[in-house]
Amino acid sequence: MNKNSKIYIAGHRGLVGSALLRNLQAAGYTNIITRTHAELELLNQQAVSDFFAQEKPEYVFLAAAKVGGIMANNVYRADFIYENLQIQNNIIHASYCNQVTKLLFLGSSCIYPKNAPQPLKEEYLLTSELEYTNEPYAIAKIAGIKLCESYNIQYGTNFIAVMPTNLYGPNDNFDLESSHVLPAMIRKMYLAKLLDEHNYQALTDNLQIIQDAELIKNQLSRYGISQLNGTTTLKLWGSGMPYREFLHVDDMADACIFVMNNVDFKDLINDSKEIRNTHINIGTGTDLTIKDLAYLIRAEIGYQGIIEFDTSKPDGTMKKLQDVSKLASLGWQPKIDLVSGLKNTIEWYLRRNDNYAKK
Repeated sequence: MNKNSKIYIAGHRGLVGSALLRNLQAAGYTNIITRTHAELELLNQQAVSDFFAQEKPEYVFLAAAKVGGIMANNVYRADFIYENLQIQNNIIHASYCNQVTKLLFLGSSCIYPKNAPQPLKEEYLLTSELEYTNEPYAIAKIAGIKLCESYNIQYGTNFIAVMPTNLYGPNDNFDLESSHVLPAMIRKMYLAKLLDEHNYQALTDNLQIIQDAELIKNQLSRYGISQLNGTTTLKLWGSGMPYREFLHVDDMADACIFVMNNVDFKDLINDSKEIRNTHINIGTGTDLTIKDLAYLIRAEIGYQGIIEFDTSKPDGTMKKLQDVSKLASLGWQPKIDLVSGLKNTIEWYLRRNDNYAKK
């Protein structure tokens, strides 16, 4: 990409898209196209087709997706498969029709089989069954990989698929119903701290409900936060024993820009007669337990109460560590360690929460 190349970021307000926008602007790229949901409905094939025909972007970052945590994935199964298939089908096909120079499609590490060997290598794709709770989302993302691969093989396009591990950072989704484990834990830990300190004004501002102690406690109890005899308890889903890998979204954006600038589809084809598994894992190559993550967040937020784990709730896959040797061999390494990244993310969340409360 040149500094004045026409670059379209689909999903520029989301976690990854906003990081891409931040990083591209900081690097001096000046011709970036964005559209809000109100301006462009990505589920609408005609609207997407018209947009591409009019704007003619040269490079496309496909970061738009319907995303959520284990509960949202399991409950809204039809929404997750339909909306993600529709978004990526529309954008990838429109990119082909309008001669986009290069497209980067963002998938997810949940594409890999539930019981695949660890760490997860790209070649493990489609070797056995998926984790049930997020199977619809995973199938949509696998279809995106195969869509990119198939268009490249048939039409000679240059569409690259990258598979990030669990991401976190500024502009993450902190919704108590639909967020992923790390932002959900940050917000719940913060709310538990406020309850422990009897700070009902801050709880009212955060939850956006009437300032009434019993009403607030009832609301918090829905999310595993309770207080008995002056002792506050935060109950988290699962055993706390699953291992997860986390990558700061600014590292993810940096990796995406690196791949866009330095890696082509031809670089990812091996000597086999069958072209498959050309996607690239993006991660850190290290992981920790959910329990250890909880205590890192606890220390940064300053919560003094009890943490319990609800073993009646699902754990999901017990270990999901990606093999990142392919990306390392191409020349990219992460820069942000988890402790620094958590500090940065928590500070961002608290600033946003304070600013919102002051409005």
